Amino acid sequence: MRLILSRKGFDSSAGGCPSPIFPDGSLYPLPIPDTKSDITYGEIQRQGVDIGALVEHLTRGRYSKLDTAHLDPDMFPEALPRSDGWRPLLGQTGAAQGHLRRQKITVGDLFLFFGLFRPVEQVQGRWQFVRKTPAQHVLWGWMAIGDIRPVDELDSGQLPWARYHPHFRTGPDRANTLYLAADTLTAPRQKRSVPGAGLFPRIAAPLILTAPDSTSPSLWQLPDFFYPGSERTPLSYHNKAERWRREENDRQRGFCQLQSAARGQEFVLDMNEYPESHKWINDLIREFGQATVAPES
Repeated sequence: MRLILSRKGFDSSAGGCPSPIFPDGSLYPLPIPDTKSDITYGEIQRQGVDIGALVEHLTRGRYSKLDTAHLDPDMFPEALPRSDGWRPLLGQTGAAQGHLRRQKITVGDLFLFFGLFRPVEQVQGRWQFVRKTPAQHVLWGWMAIGDIRPVDELDSGQLPWARYHPHFRTGPDRANTLYLAADTLTAPRQKRSVPGAGLFPRIAAPLILTAPDSTSPSLWQLPDFFYPGSERTPLSYHNKAERWRREENDRQRGFCQLQSAARGQEFVLDMNEYPESHKWINDLIREFGQATVAPES
């Protein structure tokens, strides 16, 4: 089984700013802009928040409710009206899909989504980032892979519930691939059923990847078991030993540090080499997760 740490949502290059941490601690990973999509920011629903206005305020007018969004991964059931059969899904293509293919990602593997977030507040009816607060990489959701479907191989009648998705708007592309959520996450020695997809709806310390007091969001503090040493295959894109640090005081507290790669969307870990990762993920889901289910028809 493989774990994919998957970078998704607004950042300094895609969208131009972090996604918001709302005053109540809730997270919302803003979908990046996409001129080929048919979905506008103004159409997207999120618990009463006007996403179109939010995007316009946080980007200082660079994007508005009329601009179109790459709603991917699509994890929030209430984001759009849904057809029968809807389930969470992710599309991938290009270099990122090539990396997933080379890593032999398959049914049963697990995406763990993270993004760049920063606290926001409303001042005189407009959203803005809270001054002097840092941006941080934060885990915001998970999706076990239940099916993998190359888009160009789908007949016109297949997956009718997914036809709104931006990856049906890209044109012919042999690499264009959809990953559909499984009903449950299957892992070794699993004592109870774990939902196949869901969200971490609120910020919590164990969900923050960025090291405490770091001036850079890409300096991560990870559970100590992530440290590869010389015996195990490192997290992909992180093969250089100098990226990893394991000082004695960190190790005593159960952590290691990683200077994460600035480029790359999908970082893959072979969970068979890191068996502790199963308990870590199950604990995160059990304590902080909220299952994503299809809305009632």
